[in-house]
Amino acid sequence: MKLIWNGHSCFTLDTAQGRVVLDPYLEGSVPGLSPLHLSADLVLCSHGHQDHNARDAVALTGAPVSLQVEEIPTFHDDRQGALRGPNLIHVISAEGLRVAHLGDLGCALTPEQAGRLQGLDALLVPVGGYYTIDAGQAKALEDVLRPRVVVPMHYRSDTFGYDVLAPLEDYLALCRDVVRYPGNTLELTAGTPAQTAVLRYCP
Repeated sequence: MKLIWNGHSCFTLDTAQGRVVLDPYLEGSVPGLSPLHLSADLVLCSHGHQDHNARDAVALTGAPVSLQVEEIPTFHDDRQGALRGPNLIHVISAEGLRVAHLGDLGCALTPEQAGRLQGLDALLVPVGGYYTIDAGQAKALEDVLRPRVVVPMHYRSDTFGYDVLAPLEDYLALCRDVVRYPGNTLELTAGTPAQTAVLRYCP
Protein backbone atom coordinates (compact mmCIF):
# COMPACT_ATOMS: atom_id res chain seq x y z
CA MET A 1 0.00 0.00 0.00
CA LYS A 2 1.28 3.46 -0.90
CA LEU A 3 0.38 6.46 1.27
CA ILE A 4 0.81 9.63 -0.79
CA TRP A 5 0.51 13.02 0.91
CA ASN A 6 -0.92 15.64 -1.44
CA GLY A 7 -0.70 18.48 1.12
CA HIS A 8 -2.80 19.68 4.08
CA SER A 9 -5.03 16.66 4.95
CA CYS A 10 -5.28 15.20 1.46
CA PHE A 11 -3.89 11.70 0.97
CA THR A 12 -4.04 9.12 -1.77
CA LEU A 13 -4.07 5.49 -0.64
CA ASP A 14 -2.98 3.39 -3.59
CA THR A 15 -3.76 -0.27 -2.89
CA ALA A 16 -4.20 -3.51 -4.77
CA GLN A 17 -7.90 -3.30 -3.87
CA GLY A 18 -8.48 0.23 -5.16
CA ARG A 19 -7.23 3.80 -5.01
CA VAL A 20 -8.91 6.24 -2.62
CA VAL A 21 -8.36 9.98 -2.13
CA LEU A 22 -9.16 11.45 1.28
CA ASP A 23 -10.04 15.08 2.03
CA PRO A 24 -9.09 16.86 -1.22
CA TYR A 25 -8.81 20.64 -0.86
CA LEU A 26 -10.32 23.28 -3.16
CA GLU A 27 -7.92 25.31 -5.27
CA GLY A 28 -6.93 28.46 -3.36
CA SER A 29 -8.38 27.27 -0.06
CA VAL A 30 -5.02 26.52 1.60
CA PRO A 31 -2.27 29.16 1.28
CA GLY A 32 0.81 27.95 -0.54
CA LEU A 33 -0.62 24.72 -1.95
CA SER A 34 -0.91 24.01 -5.67
CA PRO A 35 -4.20 22.91 -7.28
CA LEU A 36 -4.94 19.21 -7.09
CA HIS A 37 -5.10 17.08 -10.23
CA LEU A 38 -5.80 13.59 -8.94
CA SER A 39 -7.58 10.45 -10.07
CA ALA A 40 -9.04 7.72 -7.90
CA ASP A 41 -11.62 4.98 -7.70
CA LEU A 42 -13.19 6.50 -4.58
CA VAL A 43 -13.20 9.87 -2.77
CA LEU A 44 -13.85 10.18 0.97
CA CYS A 45 -14.31 13.47 2.82
CA SER A 46 -14.34 13.98 6.57
CA HIS A 47 -16.60 17.04 6.47
CA GLY A 48 -17.93 19.76 4.19
CA HIS A 49 -15.36 22.55 4.54
CA GLN A 50 -13.70 23.60 1.29
CA ASP A 51 -10.20 22.57 2.36
CA HIS A 52 -11.43 18.97 2.83
CA ASN A 53 -14.35 18.46 0.46
CA ALA A 54 -13.23 19.32 -3.11
CA ARG A 55 -14.57 16.18 -4.74
CA ASP A 56 -14.43 17.81 -8.17
CA ALA A 57 -10.63 18.00 -7.89
CA VAL A 58 -10.51 14.21 -8.23
CA ALA A 59 -11.34 12.42 -11.48
CA LEU A 60 -13.14 9.16 -10.74
CA THR A 61 -12.04 6.16 -12.77
CA GLY A 62 -15.25 4.20 -12.43
CA ALA A 63 -13.27 1.13 -11.44
CA PRO A 64 -14.71 -1.07 -8.68
CA VAL A 65 -13.03 -1.21 -5.28
CA SER A 66 -12.82 -4.10 -2.85
CA LEU A 67 -11.20 -2.27 0.04
CA GLN A 68 -13.28 -1.79 3.18
CA VAL A 69 -14.23 1.59 4.66
CA GLU A 70 -15.44 2.15 8.21
CA GLU A 71 -16.79 5.52 9.36
CA ILE A 72 -16.60 6.79 12.93
CA PRO A 73 -18.64 9.97 13.57
CA THR A 74 -16.88 12.58 15.73
CA PHE A 75 -16.81 16.38 16.00
CA HIS A 76 -14.76 19.20 14.50
CA ASP A 77 -14.57 20.91 17.90
CA ASP A 78 -14.79 20.19 21.61
CA ARG A 79 -18.39 21.46 21.90
CA GLN A 80 -20.27 18.58 20.27
CA GLY A 81 -20.01 20.27 16.87
CA ALA A 82 -21.52 23.59 17.97
CA LEU A 83 -18.57 25.57 16.56
CA ARG A 84 -17.56 23.74 13.39
CA GLY A 85 -19.91 20.81 12.96
CA PRO A 86 -19.38 17.07 12.58
CA ASN A 87 -16.28 15.18 11.48
CA LEU A 88 -15.91 11.65 10.13
CA ILE A 89 -12.95 9.40 10.81
CA HIS A 90 -12.37 6.97 7.95
CA VAL A 91 -10.70 3.60 8.51
CA ILE A 92 -9.54 1.92 5.30
CA SER A 93 -8.70 -1.79 5.27
CA ALA A 94 -6.83 -3.24 2.29
CA GLU A 95 -4.00 -5.69 1.69
CA GLY A 96 -4.33 -6.85 5.28
CA LEU A 97 -3.52 -3.33 6.57
CA ARG A 98 -5.66 -0.78 8.45
CA VAL A 99 -5.19 2.97 8.03
CA ALA A 100 -7.22 5.64 9.85
CA HIS A 101 -7.59 9.22 8.61
CA LEU A 102 -8.83 11.41 11.46
CA GLY A 103 -9.99 14.33 9.29
CA ASP A 104 -10.38 17.54 11.31
CA LEU A 105 -10.79 15.81 14.65
CA GLY A 106 -11.34 18.49 17.27
CA CYS A 107 -12.48 16.51 20.29
CA ALA A 108 -11.45 13.68 22.57
CA LEU A 109 -12.52 10.19 21.56
CA THR A 110 -14.90 8.14 23.63
CA PRO A 111 -13.61 4.78 24.94
CA GLU A 112 -15.81 3.03 22.38
CA GLN A 113 -14.36 5.09 19.51
CA ALA A 114 -10.81 4.54 20.73
CA GLY A 115 -11.52 0.82 20.90
CA ARG A 116 -12.51 0.78 17.25
CA LEU A 117 -9.15 2.36 16.38
CA GLN A 118 -6.94 -0.23 17.98
CA GLY A 119 -4.59 -2.31 15.84
CA LEU A 120 -3.88 0.38 13.23
CA ASP A 121 -0.96 0.03 10.87
CA ALA A 122 -1.01 3.78 10.19
CA LEU A 123 -2.70 6.83 11.70
CA LEU A 124 -3.05 10.07 9.72
CA VAL A 125 -3.46 12.70 12.43
CA PRO A 126 -3.93 16.50 12.48
CA VAL A 127 -1.40 18.22 14.73
CA GLY A 128 -1.67 21.97 14.05
CA GLY A 129 -4.31 22.89 16.62
CA TYR A 130 -6.79 25.80 16.43
CA TYR A 131 -9.25 24.00 14.10
CA THR A 132 -8.28 20.52 15.32
CA ILE A 133 -6.52 18.77 18.17
CA ASP A 134 -3.07 20.20 18.82
CA ALA A 135 0.36 18.58 19.11
CA GLY A 136 -0.03 17.53 22.75
CA GLN A 137 -3.53 16.15 22.21
CA ALA A 138 -2.39 14.27 19.11
CA LYS A 139 0.50 12.69 21.00
CA ALA A 140 -1.78 11.72 23.91
CA LEU A 141 -4.21 10.12 21.46
CA GLU A 142 -1.40 8.15 19.83
CA ASP A 143 -0.31 6.88 23.24
CA VAL A 144 -3.81 5.43 23.66
CA LEU A 145 -4.24 4.05 20.14
CA ARG A 146 -0.64 2.83 19.69
CA PRO A 147 -0.59 2.74 15.88
CA ARG A 148 2.53 1.33 14.25
CA VAL A 149 3.10 4.33 11.95
CA VAL A 150 1.95 7.91 12.51
CA VAL A 151 1.81 10.49 9.72
CA PRO A 152 1.17 14.10 10.82
CA MET A 153 -0.99 16.42 8.71
CA HIS A 154 -2.89 19.73 8.89
CA TYR A 155 -0.03 21.95 10.10
CA ARG A 156 1.84 25.06 8.98
CA SER A 157 5.25 25.29 7.34
CA ASP A 158 7.28 28.25 6.10
CA THR A 159 5.71 27.92 2.66
CA PHE A 160 2.15 26.62 3.16
CA GLY A 161 -0.72 26.36 5.61
CA TYR A 162 -2.92 28.66 7.66
CA ASP A 163 -1.14 31.19 9.88
CA VAL A 164 -3.18 30.12 12.91
CA LEU A 165 -1.87 26.55 12.75
CA ALA A 166 1.16 25.48 14.74
CA PRO A 167 4.29 24.34 12.88
CA LEU A 168 5.13 20.68 12.51
CA GLU A 169 8.15 21.05 14.78
CA ASP A 170 5.88 21.60 17.81
CA TYR A 171 4.57 18.09 17.32
CA LEU A 172 7.86 16.44 16.39
CA ALA A 173 9.42 17.71 19.63
CA LEU A 174 7.12 15.24 21.43
CA CYS A 175 7.92 12.28 19.18
CA ARG A 176 10.55 9.58 18.92
CA ASP A 177 11.59 7.48 15.92
CA VAL A 178 11.00 10.35 13.49
CA VAL A 179 11.75 9.41 9.88
CA ARG A 180 11.88 12.19 7.29
CA TYR A 181 11.14 11.04 3.76
CA PRO A 182 12.63 12.75 0.70
CA GLY A 183 9.28 12.68 -1.08
CA ASN A 184 5.57 12.53 -0.39
CA THR A 185 5.17 8.73 -0.51
CA LEU A 186 5.40 6.05 2.15
CA GLU A 187 5.30 2.40 1.16
CA LEU A 188 3.37 0.71 3.95
CA THR A 189 3.78 -3.03 4.43
CA ALA A 190 3.37 -5.47 7.28
CA GLY A 191 7.10 -5.07 7.91
CA THR A 192 7.27 -1.26 8.04
CA PRO A 193 8.91 -0.41 11.38
CA ALA A 194 7.23 1.76 14.02
CA GLN A 195 7.86 5.44 13.30
CA THR A 196 6.58 8.97 12.96
CA ALA A 197 6.75 9.46 9.21
CA VAL A 198 7.25 13.01 7.95
CA LEU A 199 6.34 13.22 4.28
CA ARG A 200 7.49 16.14 2.14
CA TYR A 201 4.98 18.23 0.22
CA CYS A 202 5.70 17.77 -3.49
CA PRO A 203 3.51 20.04 -5.64
